Amino acid sequence: MTSVLRPRDGDALRAEIRWVAGRASVPVVFGGAVDEDTLLLTEFFGTITTGLRGLSVLRASGLGGQAMEYRRPARVTDYQGSSAITHHYDAAVVGEGLRSVMAVPVLVADRPRAVLYAATRGADALGDRTAEVILRAGRRLAAEIAVRDEVDRRIRLLDLATPLPRATPAAAEELRELHAELRAIAAATDEPGLRDRISGVCERLTGVLTGEPVGDAPRLSRRELDVLAQIALGCTNQEVALRLSLGAETVKSYLRQAMSKLDAGTRHEAVVRARRHGLLP
Repeated sequence: MTSVLRPRDGDALRAEIRWVAGRASVPVVFGGAVDEDTLLLTEFFGTITTGLRGLSVLRASGLGGQAMEYRRPARVTDYQGSSAITHHYDAAVVGEGLRSVMAVPVLVADRPRAVLYAATRGADALGDRTAEVILRAGRRLAAEIAVRDEVDRRIRLLDLATPLPRATPAAAEELRELHAELRAIAAATDEPGLRDRISGVCERLTGVLTGEPVGDAPRLSRRELDVLAQIALGCTNQEVALRLSLGAETVKSYLRQAMSKLDAGTRHEAVVRARRHGLLP
């Protein structure tokens, strides 16, 4: 069975750097992921030298290391003249001409997973609006990484369980709940790569419990299956709407379409028919 691999978190980091650059009047934005106690700078916008590229920043060293150590944003208005930080990385920072710099740690479960920087050159200091934008980007990135971590955790649980097609009723019900929760997580993310990855896991899980879809199975859309998976747990339309971040009327529309394709007279009959066709676990 094809392995579904976690995309590198660098793509999410890169997206947030572009987002900050597009919304704040700041000439330089950069950052990197944290591994153990070391930050590796890999993503850049607006730099004119290569001095920062691939730079390793240790915990408590420099501005980014300070942000990691104390788990809060760190900021200087005159980097070269500041006495509040170590100056281990002056050659790269000064070589880039940076003066006013802010470093924001991306915290997941109170652990730094990345650091985002915004910086200016010359006498202009970073404004409050720029600070708010990069803080918001840090929160967005933390939420995205947390979702990816949760998906990984659930995949590990599924792999450890190694369920058989003839699972006990209790085990099958638990797996159906996991399937529905994963579909809800996929529906909540705006990252196409992560959404596709979770959908792949859902297909694997469905295949484990039901086998391949039968040849004449109707083609249901991802959203129609999302709704049916929640209905299968006994959720009301309002509960489905909350789980999938949809409007109640939208849920009704998807449910009607699924029922029509499955030639089902009730919501529960639609779930039964979807399972018979191998579309739901």
